[in-house]
Amino acid sequence: MKTVILAEKPSQAKAYAEAFTIKSRHKTHIELAQSQLFPQGAFITWGIGHLVELKEPKAYDARWNRWTLGSLPILPERYEFQVAKGKYAQFQAVKKLILSASTIINACDVDREGSNIFYSIFNQTGARNKTIKRLWINSLEIDEIRKGFMNLRDNEKDLLLYEEAKARQISDWLVGMNGSRLYTLLLKAKGYEQVFPIGRVQSPTVYLIYERLKEIENFVSEPFFEVDALFTAEKGSYKGKAKVKTKTREEIVELLKKHNIQPNSPGVITSVQQKDKRIPPPQLHSLSTLQAAANRRWKMSPANVLKTMQNLYEKKLVTYPRTDSRHITTSEFAYLVDQVEDYQSLIKQPFPIHSRQPKKRYVDNAKVKEHYAIIPTKKVPTEAALAKLPPNERKLYEEIVRTTLGIFHTDYLYTETKITTDINKLPFFTTGKTERDLGWKALFPSSKKEKEETLPPLRQNEPVNSKIAIHEGKTTPPKPYTEGQLITLMKTCGKFVEDNEETEILKEIEGLGTEATRSGIIETIKKHGYIQVTKNIVSLTDKGRILCEAIEGSLLASPSMTAKWETYLRKIGNGDGAADHFLSNIEKFLDSLIQNVPGQIESATFQVKSIPSTAKSPRRNVEVAPCPTCKKGMIVTRKGFYGCTAYKDGCKQTFPGFFLKKKITPTQVKHLCTKGQTNVISGFVAKNGNKFNASLKLEGQKLNLEFERSSS
Repeated sequence: MKTVILAEKPSQAKAYAEAFTIKSRHKTHIELAQSQLFPQGAFITWGIGHLVELKEPKAYDARWNRWTLGSLPILPERYEFQVAKGKYAQFQAVKKLILSASTIINACDVDREGSNIFYSIFNQTGARNKTIKRLWINSLEIDEIRKGFMNLRDNEKDLLLYEEAKARQISDWLVGMNGSRLYTLLLKAKGYEQVFPIGRVQSPTVYLIYERLKEIENFVSEPFFEVDALFTAEKGSYKGKAKVKTKTREEIVELLKKHNIQPNSPGVITSVQQKDKRIPPPQLHSLSTLQAAANRRWKMSPANVLKTMQNLYEKKLVTYPRTDSRHITTSEFAYLVDQVEDYQSLIKQPFPIHSRQPKKRYVDNAKVKEHYAIIPTKKVPTEAALAKLPPNERKLYEEIVRTTLGIFHTDYLYTETKITTDINKLPFFTTGKTERDLGWKALFPSSKKEKEETLPPLRQNEPVNSKIAIHEGKTTPPKPYTEGQLITLMKTCGKFVEDNEETEILKEIEGLGTEATRSGIIETIKKHGYIQVTKNIVSLTDKGRILCEAIEGSLLASPSMTAKWETYLRKIGNGDGAADHFLSNIEKFLDSLIQNVPGQIESATFQVKSIPSTAKSPRRNVEVAPCPTCKKGMIVTRKGFYGCTAYKDGCKQTFPGFFLKKKITPTQVKHLCTKGQTNVISGFVAKNGNKFNASLKLEGQKLNLEFERSSS
């Protein structure tokens, strides 16, 4: 029997196939010819992302189809999966191939979702006693693909990642299904008609934005006064500022009067301190740092960055983009050293190579787990090919190349100069810097903001002329977040860090979501109507504010709690945690929500009194009539049929939505329940296709036809 290789999507499968000899192509798979690696040939097939998904609540219990507080919590005894809507044909093709094979290779992305996609499909096929191997590569280059297939791994780590992913999937399902119903129904009682989706990661992310909104709203601007000076020395002018800030102009005037300072009082430089400083080249990019940098420089959304990087990955120009690592191994460094001149030539910025030895700041095998940092692949495009890349692809590709070349460049060198200028014993302070060697910074186009005013040559005890002025200003509120800052905020679990190339950021592994999911989470909360992004500025909508005021004080508003959950998920993937323990805690969390949230929302004060009912409301089951069988429940409309609300208590009474191709109306069901029979219904269709008229009669719990008696 031949080997079957399961890729995550068609483009990935195509890249794998290009590394071998193709025997034939089909709509659902590619057949590889016999080779040294595959003596009997092989089949490459693919998912379309997730072919398999968790079943809806109603599949477990009919009462969970209705949005009611009494039906919560939704906690199935065991979780069941189904083929995703619209993907049945591809699943059947994959199933047929897997069942016929002896060896299956998981060639999905090397992360927990890739493991989840593979095993959810494999388990749904019902396959047993198959040998499973794992392809573990970070590049789609042909030589890397072949090398990967020559060095397949066992599935021990893969199974752990699957357990982690499945626990994540179920926990998100539980929080979403229970939380969304709970908050939607309680907020509806407050007069808000929209659906309020709740997410384990989404909700605390929205709350981070709300906290910044409150800081801005609660900020009270206050005036302040300072003393500025423009000094003129022998070889140029420079600015200085006294270390004093007052709330009134009178205090500044009194200070100047005390020191007998006039608008043109002369001064003297009392101190000139210089210190040589250096900044090493930046670390290599993870997805988060790349998203933050691209958003800062080009206002590119994080979702667009990920999509663009996926395109570059599939074009085999960059390595795997969904990585949280900022290090590479000695293996990657080896090929970068060999091709460093080619990368230099590509961006037309040659420079002497400072060192060809790996530095721990960038190259550390111990710090690389599933993935290494994003770097260019061995495939160096021609200048013509580079010019043909779409603008965003070219920007990001060159950013990756320049950052990678930085590790072979020199440090950025500058001299920091601190000047103290005395005017009648009132010191004024000036700080400036003089660039000595641009080093790695020469690789990056500099912006006007980055250029600092340089100081003229100054000497101690040098006399200077001055122009003294009182500066009036106002304190300003914090600024709203940009999308790039929001990615950083999620990564650092709510600890805001200013982005700049001179600061190492995002060192913590704890955070909201993962590298692969953060941009998707932002897009999801946009889609739910909780936030808006205008000119790269993230703002909270009225709907988002209502959500945050509703979850305030609960664990759903706690980024740190969500980050701890994410950390425990990683423990499951490392074999140090148990999925059952994690899900047990999620269930306890839901119980706590269901017990406490009604009282919290009842006593909550909402700033927004109403919002337009634009969101789709949950479908309500309309009550038709008392159940004629159990006499306790009500017959209600359900999707495709009518059923009794006492189903959980054992009542099996149902009525079909269609009978002999004729739709049964609620009025007709009401007649069956109260009278035992409908009026004459026209349009039933017999097996032979003929139409006829008849009444429906309820006998026992079944429907029978009652024909009109002909008069003779």
